[in-house]
Amino acid sequence: MEKKDYFRIGSILKTKGLKGEMNMYVDFEGLEKIKLDGIFIEIAGKLVPYFVSSIKYLQKNAAYLVLEDVDSIEKAAALVRKDIFLPNKLKPKKKKDEFTLFDLEGFTAIDVNEGVLGIITAVHEYPQQIIAAVDFQNKEILFPLNEEIIKGIDVVKEIVTVDLPEGLLDVYLD
Repeated sequence: MEKKDYFRIGSILKTKGLKGEMNMYVDFEGLEKIKLDGIFIEIAGKLVPYFVSSIKYLQKNAAYLVLEDVDSIEKAAALVRKDIFLPNKLKPKKKKDEFTLFDLEGFTAIDVNEGVLGIITAVHEYPQQIIAAVDFQNKEILFPLNEEIIKGIDVVKEIVTVDLPEGLLDVYLD
């Protein structure tokens, strides 16, 4: 199991009650539409499977979660502040008009001159622009995501083609 085959849906905030129920922060829109039989929790860098007994959605970003075999506050406390993942095959496909620049996280960035830059590890929003982060030659490089830089997006192959300004990579590599 490789982490790239999974997507994060949220994290466990705290325990609730004495029987293993937990408060879950949900950072994935549309989670209530996915039938959750099992989830994966990241523990010590590995994704550990758990079966879901029940999940109750409270509001947009919160839910109560009960897992099989987590039947005490001690077992639940061990999972607090852990991230929760699902397999990529469960990720709902977005319609074309719902796609945003933030959905480029996980896509492969390819520069028209340099070739493959790497996987976009994060997309950050700043007051003036949206920035992508890519690990290129063991260094994190940042570049803006705008109409001048982006030359094409292939949603099916998860590839974004960019034309980085001349000298941008040199700033990071020197």
